Amino acid sequence: MTGETTDAAGIIVRAVAWDHPGGAVLREAQRVEVREVYYPELAESEPGPAPTAEDILVFYVAFDGDRAVGTGALRGIDAEHGEVKRMYVDPAYRGSGVAARILRTLEDDARARGWNRLVLETGDTMRPAQRFYRRMGYEPIPLFGHYASSDLSVCFGKSLA
Repeated sequence: MTGETTDAAGIIVRAVAWDHPGGAVLREAQRVEVREVYYPELAESEPGPAPTAEDILVFYVAFDGDRAVGTGALRGIDAEHGEVKRMYVDPAYRGSGVAARILRTLEDDARARGWNRLVLETGDTMRPAQRFYRRMGYEPIPLFGHYASSDLSVCFGKSLA
């Protein structure tokens, strides 16, 4: 809904198709990192249904020139709420503000859809992600939806009002 934005460093955040090649590479990198760094003992660490082209309403990719460097998506919950999915930034770009740009873009998109709240799930051992979401104004909330009985999940929410 919000289209494309560019920052002073030349990073462009653009809505793309779910199957965009750069986005697909980053989604796979995220899965590998989560599995190898945070949950090496598990064959599958996704506690809920994996996002797909059918249930993701918008998929954003951050680009540095032609290089895809970060991703984020929105999945609808109902007419007033959405879920942040597939937040990921290439390790070489962490700490650069790319993740914050993507998340703000997702929040702007959610507001344009008339949503008043975003929620998300992250892993219980993924401390850097948890710190990032807290810095961005997200607060811990009870486990919700598919994550309600997950021992691996921590959930956050933020009012967009």
